[in-house]
Amino acid sequence: QLQASGGGLVQAGGSLTLSCAASELALGGYGITWFRQAPGKAREGIICIQTTGGPAYYAGSVKGRFTISRDNAKNTVTLQMNSLKPEDTAVYYCAARRYLCSRDRSAMNYWGKGTQVTVSS
Repeated sequence: QLQASGGGLVQAGGSLTLSCAASELALGGYGITWFRQAPGKAREGIICIQTTGGPAYYAGSVKGRFTISRDNAKNTVTLQMNSLKPEDTAVYYCAARRYLCSRDRSAMNYWGKGTQVTVSS
């Protein structure tokens, strides 16, 4: 029920905007977490937006570079990624948990398919 989009290939220092959209789910009642999974690594939660709109950062490496926002009218959550680094290369997923933010994969109620982000050096 979630769809992540906006991935692509970008040079280091560049920017990308990822979007998470829902078709039959009102995202306003969910904490939306962006996870990422780099090759050979576990999937990690990096940032979440609460139902109130406030962010929760789970990865210190993205603070100051990534911002998250939601548009309840459009039923979307946006991840703005700036100053991208090669180590940001991963498949990015959005996931929803009813009412609350979490970085715990097992706590998510819904997942979207991932979108590939590749940052070249």
